[in-house]
Amino acid sequence: MGAIVTWEIKKNLQDRGLLFWMLILPIIFTVLFIAVFTSGVDGSARQQIITSIVPGYTVMFVFFIMISMVSTFLKDRDLGMTARIASTPISPYFYLLGKWIPYIFIVWVQIIILFLFGKLVYQIPLAQPIFLLVLSVILALTATGLGLALALLVKTDNMGLAITQIIGLGGALLSGLWIPIDMMPDFLQTIARFLPQYWAHQAFQDAMNGTLMFKGLFQTLLILFAFGSIGFIIATVRYPYFLKRARG
Repeated sequence: MGAIVTWEIKKNLQDRGLLFWMLILPIIFTVLFIAVFTSGVDGSARQQIITSIVPGYTVMFVFFIMISMVSTFLKDRDLGMTARIASTPISPYFYLLGKWIPYIFIVWVQIIILFLFGKLVYQIPLAQPIFLLVLSVILALTATGLGLALALLVKTDNMGLAITQIIGLGGALLSGLWIPIDMMPDFLQTIARFLPQYWAHQAFQDAMNGTLMFKGLFQTLLILFAFGSIGFIIATVRYPYFLKRARG
């Protein structure tokens, strides 16, 4: 499993497309939308908008890691790598973990960089840094866990890209990452509570402002962990069907 983890990390560090999706595009969106929504706004109102936008777009873009995960699994399947690994003594569980762990690390680093960008450029508050780090790890697990499931469910890159956009953009819209949740209709606020993006965004904002209580932290961690675990379970169940389509 260690060899798989090392190989995946090296491969992804050389992927310029991943750099674009994970850092360049989120920063562009963050700068653009802060400029638009804070135009003519000063003082505490401006800071409140920035404190919502920075974690909002961070949460939205972490789910785009699923594009790279789908691409990696389908390439391994079509090039015969999956079949060759399946012929070794390594169990499916460790194979999936070996593929999963590098992406958890990559997304965690992405979140840290985007928050540091917000701190350096917009002086966002980071009142509870330990809580923010813990939330970042679990959010990374959630996004990549769902990506793992998607990678073993879809048959083509285009299908994976389409579903990722639905999850990333649709989830962002419904979870209040674009529009403050309080401004949304009541039925949309109810729907938002069933989405991981909502819980991550609210917890990040509270931790940034120093108002996140232990009860709220554990509730959010439990919900996010549940989403990630469900993704891994689905991937484990789907692996035999995925392997049947593997070349070689």
